[in-house]
Amino acid sequence: MPADALIKTSNLRKVYRLGSVDVPALRGVSMEVQAGEFVALLGPSGSGKSTLFHIIGGMLAPTSGAVEIDGQDLAGMSDAQRTELRKTKVGFVFQRFNLLATLNAEENIRIAQHIAGSADRDRAQFNEVVRILGIGHRMRHKPNALSGGEQQRVAIARALVNRPQILLADEPTGNLDSENSMAVLDTLKTLHQNLGQTVMMITHNPEAAAYCTDRVVRMKDGRIA
Repeated sequence: MPADALIKTSNLRKVYRLGSVDVPALRGVSMEVQAGEFVALLGPSGSGKSTLFHIIGGMLAPTSGAVEIDGQDLAGMSDAQRTELRKTKVGFVFQRFNLLATLNAEENIRIAQHIAGSADRDRAQFNEVVRILGIGHRMRHKPNALSGGEQQRVAIARALVNRPQILLADEPTGNLDSENSMAVLDTLKTLHQNLGQTVMMITHNPEAAAYCTDRVVRMKDGRIA
């Protein structure tokens, strides 16, 4: 594998213990994602793609194997170091928008800056992300006044406001109708093209995967198919 791969996994295995039964979720996954790529991880429910997503994001430890983010081995990190990596190098977008109902759109985005300790940094960075996502006119609205597509774009802005190297998107259109799904997928493509953002999106939908301009990685039964 090239030394400059931003994401590397080597023979990743994950086994869940359910009572007295071992259930393998990953069965030796090796892959790489280069900086600036837009990659889809495509597979049906139970194929292991969500487990791989959580391991790459430092939220779950593998049973065996290795994962590196920008040359850093996650296995050698403490919990605090993995938390710092998630705050600074990886942004997350999920199927559920996970917006705070009592905060308006701007506050939901800026809370990510407060958590990362960057609230007083360049306001232009916030403005650029909001402009690219086309939600500047919705900043004073709370989530219940936004459409599903707008809520997801706010969630994407929150994930990107600290300019992480990697954006991990887990079924980002799963709760959206077809029109809003296309809008969100177009947004991800725009971020990739205009900012050079590295995006790894997991999906069960081949139409969504087709938006990924570099590669579609197919998973089945815990393996790269």
